[in-house]
Amino acid sequence: MSKLAVNGGKPLRDVKTNPWPKWPLWDEEEEKGLLEVLRSGVWSYNGPKELQFNKAFAKFIGAGHALSVANGTVSLQLALEACGIGLGDEVIVPGLTWQATAAAALDVNAIPVLVDVREDNWCIDPAQVEKAISPRTKAIIPVHLYGGFADMDAIMEIATRHNLRVIEDCAHKHGGEWNGKKVGSIGDAGSFSFQLSKLMTGGEGGALTTSDSQLFEKLDALRNCGRRPEIEQCGDKGAGHYGSEGDFIQSGNYRMTDFQAALLIESLKRLPEQNKLRDENAKYMNSLLAELPGVTPIRRDKRETMGAYYNFSFRYDAEQFKGVAVDKFREAMARELGCDVEASYEPLDTCPLYAPLTKPRRHKLSEEHWRQIDPARFSLPVCHRIHDAESVCLHHTILMGTKSDVDLLAKAIEKIYDNAAKLL
Repeated sequence: MSKLAVNGGKPLRDVKTNPWPKWPLWDEEEEKGLLEVLRSGVWSYNGPKELQFNKAFAKFIGAGHALSVANGTVSLQLALEACGIGLGDEVIVPGLTWQATAAAALDVNAIPVLVDVREDNWCIDPAQVEKAISPRTKAIIPVHLYGGFADMDAIMEIATRHNLRVIEDCAHKHGGEWNGKKVGSIGDAGSFSFQLSKLMTGGEGGALTTSDSQLFEKLDALRNCGRRPEIEQCGDKGAGHYGSEGDFIQSGNYRMTDFQAALLIESLKRLPEQNKLRDENAKYMNSLLAELPGVTPIRRDKRETMGAYYNFSFRYDAEQFKGVAVDKFREAMARELGCDVEASYEPLDTCPLYAPLTKPRRHKLSEEHWRQIDPARFSLPVCHRIHDAESVCLHHTILMGTKSDVDLLAKAIEKIYDNAAKLL
């Protein structure tokens, strides 16, 4: 029985001689695009690269419109505001997500209502959504988390029945498909992040997609200092033509630069092939997990016709590993493989980064509102079980190699299982 690397043994992978695939990926096409922007002098404000990317991304998603914005956080905020959601309104969000999903609702003075997730795919539980609906509910933000896919059939049925808006948080799922429709084309709007670690990246940046032309016009004005476009933005300088003074609305600058758009044009070209590779490797890894003791694959719905993985994740059962806590398992796996192995996001009812009560000058609009935005008032037992005892998450780059790389993941789990007693 070989000794675990965490206990001084030889790791299964020597990343000095056999590194994992790097991220982000780029070549001379990104370099060429960046130099074109540099030399053009049109570095931002509806530049030609941004307009080119918007058209290409809308076509890829299958939406009527796409709009570049500063990042994935403000994309959610702008979507809520464009949908007319504000003071006193409730927005249902999953309790297991990056804090920005809920913070976006706070920032339009709405009330984030945290609900539990399904234990088999870590995405928002439609049954819990139904229970959380009140006369004040105005929207649902389903998050397609890591490699999971929210049940969009159930979410859209609930939303239609209760006349609610649906804003898909697609920050982890660029190019994923549900019944042949891509994420970001199913709800009223889709929100995407292009932060450095994401499946598409411009370093930072985000996008909104929608097929609702009136919603698109509002979104475009909100991200562009309140200017309402009168005709399609175009021209060498990218300024476009805008309506009269009475058409303006109060907003700020949430625009992307043309440098980011140049990177994203090339990133989008690579995405389908990268997603195909990650999906094939994830399916293979899940087939291996299904044969191993103490680990369970994240459930893949039959309606998911194309997978997309920000993280490859699975569930861990400490009892079958002689009681070894999940953090010890993650540490041992990381040492064997030479890569980060992490927990899921912290549930939002206790997450230190989601702390609305640290900003009384901004968020204490009334005593009632103050009580309603307190995340501690929500119960999220499944979220806590996932984070505290079950979650094992690896960045999508581990799926961008060969099947031999995937075999190594399974071998690491087997090695830890065989040596579990040595970790106690």
